[in-house]
Amino acid sequence: MRRFEESEFILNQDGSVFHLHLKPEQLAHKVILVGDPGRVSLVASHFSDIEAEVQSREFHTITGKYQDKRISVVSTGIGCDNIDIVVNELDALVNIDFDKRTEKSLKTSLEIVRIGTCGGLQPYTPVGTFIISQKSIGFDGLLNFYAGRNEVCDLALEKAFTEHMHWNPLLCAPYVIDADQELTSRIAFDDMVHGITIACGGFYGPQGRRLRIPLADPEQNLKVESFEYDGLRVTNFEMESSALAGLSKLLGHKATTCCMVIANRVAKEANTAYKNTIDHLIQKVLDRI
Repeated sequence: MRRFEESEFILNQDGSVFHLHLKPEQLAHKVILVGDPGRVSLVASHFSDIEAEVQSREFHTITGKYQDKRISVVSTGIGCDNIDIVVNELDALVNIDFDKRTEKSLKTSLEIVRIGTCGGLQPYTPVGTFIISQKSIGFDGLLNFYAGRNEVCDLALEKAFTEHMHWNPLLCAPYVIDADQELTSRIAFDDMVHGITIACGGFYGPQGRRLRIPLADPEQNLKVESFEYDGLRVTNFEMESSALAGLSKLLGHKATTCCMVIANRVAKEANTAYKNTIDHLIQKVLDRI
């Protein structure tokens, strides 16, 4: 069995995994991901007891009990590059033997739900809407670095989307990935909009925002908003859902993303005072995970 060398699977001196600083016994099998380290404490404020708390850089973890469920809430920071770190290290915590540095023969599947904020792209996704990412389109290119990418992606939708967008070959090839169907059905009732989410590699240009630098494709958002496939439309922009769904599918975990709209790009409206409102979404996820 292949041994993971010290330079490839890095452990800290205390035996914890490199970035998250977690040890295997500190991670629950139900995991909530949030971007903001400060939001970890908001989620954990609903716990009846706290078992472990670890913080390193932007990665803040609290593991505790909600009702009869053991849950870990972990902050990822912003972007698919951070999701690459977090999901690989979460998987390592349950599926790699830290002492032997080898893959475990008996695999553990995690349930991972990301709670975040996003920009709405349709008139029916105004500020305050909760959206579940039934499918995600990755503008970030992350999954293209992993073997098995074509086996887990929706290649037909990729083709339809790139043709609709007249995709610029200078950009990363987009990939399309489904969230876990069972977990998505359990988290999202009729109180969430189902749609296609685009995960972007940045907040400004990649999402069609222009400040001082002109955009390479000023019509990008209009094309995105008009795209429809199999009855689904692109409902929102955010920056993590595609990497989460894709890596989780390759590793055998269940994952989905739900977000609250804090800016509607069609209506040109935004709400920065959303931190109290998002607690309603947190409560729904805690009850349903």
